[in-house]
Amino acid sequence: MADETLPAEAPPPVPPTALEQLVADVMAAVPQGVVSEGRVVRGAEAEIRADRRALPALMTMLRDDPRFAFNLCVHLSGVDFPDRAERFEVVYNLLSMTLNHRLRVTVTTDAAEPVPSLVSVWPSVTWYEREAWDMFGIVFEGQPDLRRILTDYGFEGHPLRKDFPLTGFVEVYVSVNERVKHGYKRLKNVRK
Repeated sequence: MADETLPAEAPPPVPPTALEQLVADVMAAVPQGVVSEGRVVRGAEAEIRADRRALPALMTMLRDDPRFAFNLCVHLSGVDFPDRAERFEVVYNLLSMTLNHRLRVTVTTDAAEPVPSLVSVWPSVTWYEREAWDMFGIVFEGQPDLRRILTDYGFEGHPLRKDFPLTGFVEVYVSVNERVKHGYKRLKNVRK
């Protein structure tokens, strides 16, 4: 009798984690091309990369679909990558309080292309969009109150852009002798 060895049985497939299943469910729930990538980062953070033009429909679905129930946009932030064609990433952190899960949604844009505002989906996002505009210059189309929120109204530029000078464009001074006297002085040697 010949020595017959049976092939070793392959181990059973590992079932997806709850976060991997969440990402897979989101990607399956949207039309092709709306989400370009979905993954779980560091084993604990679910994230998807989406097309900015489909953002309002995607976020409305994530809020209203009971499988996801993301009823809160916890935060929105900007990230600047000046070497990229679409230099800005807009990052939304969503929370489902009923299902106790989180999702990060990222879209890209440049200085000229506006990102659709999500004020109609989550009214409180107006504060975050104003901050992203003030700090990075990211424009949100449909934002009813796009004005500065952290810098002075006369401020020039957007201080969290990587090409913003470290010293700024002007220096604020206050007179020690006169309490109310203050002003702005244009700085020289500002790197362009």
